[in-house]
Amino acid sequence: MPIRRIPDGAEYDPNRVLDAIIDKLKLKNDAALSRLLEVAPPVISKIRHHTLPIGATLLLRMHEVSDYSIRELRALMVRSHAETSVA
Repeated sequence: MPIRRIPDGAEYDPNRVLDAIIDKLKLKNDAALSRLLEVAPPVISKIRHHTLPIGATLLLRMHEVSDYSIRELRALMVRSHAETSVA
């Protein structure tokens, strides 16, 4: 089975998915998100700073708590260059 790569013309942006979950669940901050996801706060920080990728286990936990589908979560992790130039 081939590994899915980020589409051409896009870049990995884990902050989009973290922010989407915070907004959807009306959480106060990353500390509240880390408690909900049952991970240590430094994990969220490392993900935000691109030093730790979002792994499969965390992706499943995000799905469980947010009701976003895995497909939606994966789509939120990628920012197209068109979005980057507009922002």
